[in-house]
Amino acid sequence: MAVQLLAANAGDGQAYARFLQAVAPVLRGIVRARGRSLPPDQHEDIVQEILLAIHLKRQTWDPASPLRPWLYAIARYKVIDACRRRGIRVHLPIEDYSDVLPAEEGADPLAARDDRREVDRLLGQLDPRSAEVVRALALREEAPGDVSARLAMSPGNLRVTLHRAMKRLATFGQEDKS
Repeated sequence: MAVQLLAANAGDGQAYARFLQAVAPVLRGIVRARGRSLPPDQHEDIVQEILLAIHLKRQTWDPASPLRPWLYAIARYKVIDACRRRGIRVHLPIEDYSDVLPAEEGADPLAARDDRREVDRLLGQLDPRSAEVVRALALREEAPGDVSARLAMSPGNLRVTLHRAMKRLATFGQEDKS
């Protein structure tokens, strides 16, 4: 199919017709699978919308990239659009996007240690109470109510302390870069 689309984008009308004939059954399968909550009589309308979108956006396909993820993305979004128009909620599992989401880079334990040292160094420049507020709220993501009770601070005082500490940390970070 990719060769046919490449030839079609170069102006070969017959290759484009063969591409559309080859891709239509694939799209019907995607619409059937993704559009289970839609009435079956509307599936062909969605396939036609997808084909129109492919026609209008076919120049955006990068020949250096695989064709199927590009086609699947267009089909997926057109099915979602159809569901939205009909007021149907769509829940897509994250696994379906594994081919388009950027992969996390392997955790570098040395970099993590360096980051931790840098955070500790910056927090060491704060007074102990402010440093604990930042650690509790920003790093450990504890509930503000729990932190204010543990540190015997009012919720308002806790917010002010966090804000001022973060402002000072930003200043420390800028001074280090200078």
